[in-house]
Amino acid sequence: MKSIKVLATAVITASIILSGCTNEQDALSSKTETKPASANESKSPSGNKTNLSSEVPKALQKPLKIASINQFSIGTFSSQYISGVKKQVEEFGGEVQIYNADNDLSKMAAYVETAINQQVDGILIDHGRADAIAPSVKKAIAKGIPVVAFDSDINIPGVTVIDQDDYSLAWSTLRTMAQDLNGKGEIVYVWVGGFTPMERRNTMYEAFKKRYPEIKEIARFGNAGQNTTLDTQSQMEALLQKYPNKGDIDAVFAPWDEFAKGVTRAIQQAGRDEIKVYGIDLSDEDLQLMQEGNSPWTATAATDPADVGKLQVRFLYQKVAGEETPEVYSVQPHLVEKEDLPQTKVSMGDIGKYVEGWGKSDAGTSPWMKKLKKANQ
Repeated sequence: MKSIKVLATAVITASIILSGCTNEQDALSSKTETKPASANESKSPSGNKTNLSSEVPKALQKPLKIASINQFSIGTFSSQYISGVKKQVEEFGGEVQIYNADNDLSKMAAYVETAINQQVDGILIDHGRADAIAPSVKKAIAKGIPVVAFDSDINIPGVTVIDQDDYSLAWSTLRTMAQDLNGKGEIVYVWVGGFTPMERRNTMYEAFKKRYPEIKEIARFGNAGQNTTLDTQSQMEALLQKYPNKGDIDAVFAPWDEFAKGVTRAIQQAGRDEIKVYGIDLSDEDLQLMQEGNSPWTATAATDPADVGKLQVRFLYQKVAGEETPEVYSVQPHLVEKEDLPQTKVSMGDIGKYVEGWGKSDAGTSPWMKKLKKANQ
């Protein structure tokens, strides 16, 4: 099995932008990368300084009320992320209220205000943009309510922000696509702006185009809504009619699994198995689609969405306990390739058997968490 590691964000960005004059063949000569030390990972296993006591902190000896405020809840990645949040809070004996803003940022800010008025013990933020929700988040901090955000551009003292290292996610997939194309070809880009992780992934795509000038973008489309996958499928079907011949399209870069599912189904139904799909994010549904015999979905870079949700909760509980947490923490992503998966169907819980390092992070853990979980079994 191949073991392909992503580069640290700073190294990636510098190497792409500054290596424009290097020999193209050098970049395509090997698929094996050395795993660097992450700039966002602490030397301690937990990723932060923790109280070494195994006794449950006094602030956690009562059930916590947590508000989880989400910009949207589209697709299986989001559902598995929310499932991880719920499971970790439940294991700690707390209760969590899920708020879905349906991609309405003003509603998201209002939900933060609601959580403050309800005097919750902590707030989890999923996506959202600082220009819309930062004033409300600052109010929460001023009231002494700890906040942990995921995939957001919030930059407020006291708020821990975790992400999937979107720059590494994008580059891992893009580099794999470039290698598979041998540095030449015609591609389709499925993308939508207005979301922090998508904007970061696009930054790497723009640098990728400069690094691989012989890979040409012939079409671009994409939008996010309640029927993202079906809309994407319809748009891809129309594009395949516009480019009906083998060789017209070599690959599709779809940096969101809802996009990747849509283009994959369109390509399957059209019988255009020469077109390969390269995505970002992974879920049980995505795995099933990748493993289908005629699936063009070749590779995807991802983290475990449920583990991301659990990590966010652990950081929040550490904040309530008065422990120090990092201001920024990037979860290590992994590249999952179709050829590395077995013939038998697998689930997200099985990926660690085939992708080295998957699901092994113990970030955000404190000794007292075992006792807290045991007390609430």
